[in-house]
Amino acid sequence: MLHLASSTDPAWAPSARDHLESILLDHAHCEKKAASTAVSLIFRYPERPGLMIPLARLAREELAHFEEVIEALRARGLEYRRLAPSPYAARLMTAVRSHEPARLLDTLLCCGLIEARSCERMGLLAEVLEDPALVKLYRGLLACEARHFDTYLDLARGEDLAPEDQLLARLEQLAAHEAAVLRETPGEIRLHGATGPLLQSDP
Repeated sequence: MLHLASSTDPAWAPSARDHLESILLDHAHCEKKAASTAVSLIFRYPERPGLMIPLARLAREELAHFEEVIEALRARGLEYRRLAPSPYAARLMTAVRSHEPARLLDTLLCCGLIEARSCERMGLLAEVLEDPALVKLYRGLLACEARHFDTYLDLARGEDLAPEDQLLARLEQLAAHEAAVLRETPGEIRLHGATGPLLQSDP
């Protein structure tokens, strides 16, 4: 279960398919940023050894995905290049509290929600793509993205940052915030961009 508070409008996937160069480029940037975030947490919290190996493994896997997406770009005659960042992740992280251990808890949960949204979007994209190689790529990434969500949630639990009921309540709050951020994100074609309204999902 991905704990998302909203589901993506079905119009997003056909729109993303029709702007595949932008989606692939943005996806590559997202994988690079995900690896960078995992490494930055290793540097920020050296006093928490339980974070070290899971985050190192996650960073390596994100970089492997980065390479896969670059290969997909090159297969289409395209190259990785600079791209202005989407405001989605930065706006999501505005909910992170400034004091510890709440800061670490919120950061881990927000990172998990980004992975959960990526999983949802990649699943939608795999259903509408026509290129067999890209369908294989995105279907192959689904389990990884879901596992990354679980990794961040397990790390939050393993560090005893809050009692379980408080942790789940905070996850629910942040999921609602993530849904609001997505609704307010400019409607440009991005992996985490908004296209049309979002439909509320069942808990």
